[in-house]
Amino acid sequence: VPPGGNRSQYEEIDIPVALLSYTDMLDIGKSFGSSVKGAMYAPNEPVLDYNMVIIFVMAVGTVAIGGYWAGSRDVKKRYMKHKRDDAAEKHDDETVDVTPIMICVFVVMCCSMLVLLYFFYDHLVYVIIGIFCLAASIGLYSCLSPFVRRFPLGKCRIPDNNLPYFHKRPQVRMLLLAVFCISVSIVWGIFRNEDQWAWVLQDALGIAFCLYMLKTIRLPTFKGCTLLLLVLFVYDVFFVFITPFLTKTGESIMVEVAAGPSDSATHEKLPMVLKVPRLNSSPLALCDRPFSLLGFGDILVPGLLVAYCHRFDIQVQSSRVYFVACTIAYGIGLLVTFVALALMQMGQPALLYLVPCTLLTSFAVALWRKELAMFWTGSGFAKDLPQPPLVIAPVNCPELPKDSNVPASQQVTEQMTNPTLHVKELHGHTSPAEELADTDTKTDQAEISIAQSEEPAGQNKDNLESKCLNAEQKQLE
Repeated sequence: VPPGGNRSQYEEIDIPVALLSYTDMLDIGKSFGSSVKGAMYAPNEPVLDYNMVIIFVMAVGTVAIGGYWAGSRDVKKRYMKHKRDDAAEKHDDETVDVTPIMICVFVVMCCSMLVLLYFFYDHLVYVIIGIFCLAASIGLYSCLSPFVRRFPLGKCRIPDNNLPYFHKRPQVRMLLLAVFCISVSIVWGIFRNEDQWAWVLQDALGIAFCLYMLKTIRLPTFKGCTLLLLVLFVYDVFFVFITPFLTKTGESIMVEVAAGPSDSATHEKLPMVLKVPRLNSSPLALCDRPFSLLGFGDILVPGLLVAYCHRFDIQVQSSRVYFVACTIAYGIGLLVTFVALALMQMGQPALLYLVPCTLLTSFAVALWRKELAMFWTGSGFAKDLPQPPLVIAPVNCPELPKDSNVPASQQVTEQMTNPTLHVKELHGHTSPAEELADTDTKTDQAEISIAQSEEPAGQNKDNLESKCLNAEQKQLE
């Protein structure tokens, strides 16, 4: 069992201590006999570990994929609403627009929960683990369902029933997917303390949870993005750098809660982080299995800004300029965080570096493109953009001759196949050039009517349609 005590007491002790498991002792006894000599050697720890590369790829990949997916789905839903496609809307998950009041309430809840975890960690940690299992299974289902729907198998539905969820008669393949996602969460919950492989499941479930949250939560304006990021920036810095002056042990509340208090009786760890074990071959890595951590908040908060940038890109047709710039800025901010971690050798508030990088980059791109006003208020979206003053109206084509062999409904449909665009109706007055063009159009239509009356009644219907197209072309000119 490792020696007890807190970290401040460890600093006063300079006695080297080696821990050897009982099975290793038996193995040494069988291999070398009763007379065994031991020696201790501890090489210098590397400044940075290779696991930082894995964390970097996971974090940047989650932000990029989540922001791209969220922006694309949001724009698709807007177009579906314009088309009034109710059937398509039912299949889409509902999104939640974040308001300033919601931001304030969220930050207060985060502060309260962090303080409660600091004082009552052993009791609340199991609540957080249960919430994570439930949310991660939902997120995994949401991420995998688009791929499962592409499979040609399992489309049949379950029989009619009166059960709470199954009365909607879900497809068998979606039911099997739900069972799989719940099973993965349960397996992680049972073997969560297995240091050898449980971290892989935790990271997979955490990435799925982050993607689900980025798809569900939406910031409608850059003003809202700025408010959220700045408030959480202050929150992160306060609980990492300021709270050591307020606690008795001199430890940061954020670092203590994220890594687990040293005096915890349960030795449980919070699952709301991406964790990768040290990949070097140092004695510390072999004995203690230390992990490098990155909180979900360091992915979700900048990811919401990346998602907003992608939505704005699509609406103003800017070739993903904002999205790519903000994603690169997030990667640079994460690299700066790793450098600060190596130089200071203490836990760092990642938002201290991520928020300035992403916010300033997005602001600079909007300023460079002269779209700051639209980008700040979100007024570049399709529902707010000024629509061109065009109204669709039918061309005044002569009626087609009655054909006894063609149904009446088909003849009516054929008469309305050539719409044209009239601009004059939306303006109070017209210019002389427009009046002259309108007079020429009316003259052409009159000529078509005269020609129609002079031609025999059994004229081919294709000739009339070609004349209607010519009239439409002249009106557009």
